[in-house]
Amino acid sequence: MGRIITFAVTMLLAAAVTAHLLDRTKVAPSTEPAKPAAMAARAMQPAPASYSRGVTLQRGNDGHFRTDARIDGRRIELVVDTGASAIALRASDAMRLGIRLVPRDFNVNVATANGMTKAALVELAMVDVGGVVVRNVPALVHPDETLGVNLLGMTYLSRVRWSHERGKLIIEQ
Repeated sequence: MGRIITFAVTMLLAAAVTAHLLDRTKVAPSTEPAKPAAMAARAMQPAPASYSRGVTLQRGNDGHFRTDARIDGRRIELVVDTGASAIALRASDAMRLGIRLVPRDFNVNVATANGMTKAALVELAMVDVGGVVVRNVPALVHPDETLGVNLLGMTYLSRVRWSHERGKLIIEQ
């Protein structure tokens, strides 16, 4: 009986702490599959209420939307991918951005279109797409052989307003 009471008290304390943390960060619980905590918390932040900056991307000949973004002040080409849960960077491009990783950093299991792989979770201080800036953006760095292009995924897109109209992708903040 004592074990049951101890277990019940522990669960109540855990629920209270969780409620306090969720209230403090204003992040609602998610029904999505589990993600690293930092990534999940930031990815669910709502877009700002008024949209004062925007950029329109044209679809390329290959059918994809590409953009030259600035990540932490350095230019990098990204392909917009609403199916990617996070910004995904090739390791060689992450190195050009000043992100230094060692093999043990690649400890996040990731399911990609090419199968399962390992990636490294990083945080980008600033991602700027045509003046639409998002700060403290979680991203995944993949070994070059598992990722052909850098992807602008939902850790950025979920924090801005975006729409697709007549072959154009509009991103606003």
